[in-house]
Amino acid sequence: MATPTRRHPVWEGLTARGTWGDPSTQPVAAEGVRVLEADGSSLLCATSGLWNVPLGYGNEAVVDAVATALRTASYLSLFRSTHAYAQETAEALLGLPSADRFERVIFSTSGAAANDLAMKLARQWAVLRGVPQRGIVVGLTGGYHGLTYGALALSGDQLGQATYGADRRAVRHVSPHDGGAQLRQLFSREGNRIAALVLEPVLGSGAFPLSPEFLEAVAEVRAAFDIVLIADEVATGFGRTGAFFASESWPVRPDVMLLSKALTNGAAAASAVLVAPEVCEVFDRSDAVFVHAETQAGTPASCAAILATLAEQRRLDALGLARRLACALERTLARISEHPAVVATRGIGCFRAVELARDGSPLDSAEVTAVVAAIRRAGAIVQPGPSSIQLVPAYVFEDEHLAELESAVLHGLDDSWGMVA
Repeated sequence: MATPTRRHPVWEGLTARGTWGDPSTQPVAAEGVRVLEADGSSLLCATSGLWNVPLGYGNEAVVDAVATALRTASYLSLFRSTHAYAQETAEALLGLPSADRFERVIFSTSGAAANDLAMKLARQWAVLRGVPQRGIVVGLTGGYHGLTYGALALSGDQLGQATYGADRRAVRHVSPHDGGAQLRQLFSREGNRIAALVLEPVLGSGAFPLSPEFLEAVAEVRAAFDIVLIADEVATGFGRTGAFFASESWPVRPDVMLLSKALTNGAAAASAVLVAPEVCEVFDRSDAVFVHAETQAGTPASCAAILATLAEQRRLDALGLARRLACALERTLARISEHPAVVATRGIGCFRAVELARDGSPLDSAEVTAVVAAIRRAGAIVQPGPSSIQLVPAYVFEDEHLAELESAVLHGLDDSWGMVA
């Protein structure tokens, strides 16, 4: 009789069955900038919990606010109505730096769902204006917006879109690395069919910032064609790149902005879509219903998490912390760059990538995975990227944490390159 394989009750995402983790190394707790595993190992987290916890794990003010909300109003819905918690939170979001451009907030539950929502919003905006043929949404090659059906179609990475039958007939992708040449060509060819352009200020896969030249092209097409410009700030918002929102430096302001991840410091499944008055006015003029709602969007608990996180960002001066950390991280990266495996570093602020190559050839995904595993064995958690590892530390990192991260990365690289004595 064949021996049955060990049962894995959780289907692990983004990895094949043969690489599923050992239960002894599964995380069981997280505090500050560390993750504790079942075997007692304590790992330095250099990913801010997948960008979600820039204020560190277990912020007590956020935890207490969520607990209070759950006791006061364990659940309230935004289906066909609103409630006081959502009203207060929307006002707070619209009062953030550079958010004066926006008039209204739609609550959602994740960055991917927010992208789905934004695409629906832009397409209905076009229909309400009497131009239903303008249904195309443009994203970037290499961009990442999530794995729900709509966001999967918009994502420019190769993520099995053909396997899953993602409908990309009304989606186009252009390179962000050619100074805007493909963007201009696309709009000259199909501009009258395009409803929206969706941009990450820094590509989440690889930490590629949008160049000034590309953003100049964005400003040109935005002026020439009446489109909805959408800033996907899911990964870049709340100081990650040095500004409160990375799109503050764009030559043209976005009409819609997507927020998630740092929005609740990881305490709730939440996102928020901020909408400019010009878009709202089209819906208001027609008294149109926007057919979108999510069961867990804008619940009292998630709203409490948002409000408490915003308060903690102010109390801790998160923007100042991020800027100071970015300077120290730059020095750390300069030393890491001396390793022979490192080709270059890139990114902005506390959103960085270390590009790797072996014998002059960029690493493939399997090789990157092996490097990430080696760094983990050396004591730190980093994020895989295209031919790179990504470092997105929490703003509460201290000098000793950066020294520990540097040591773990260098030891992991040595291990992967067979340089360990």
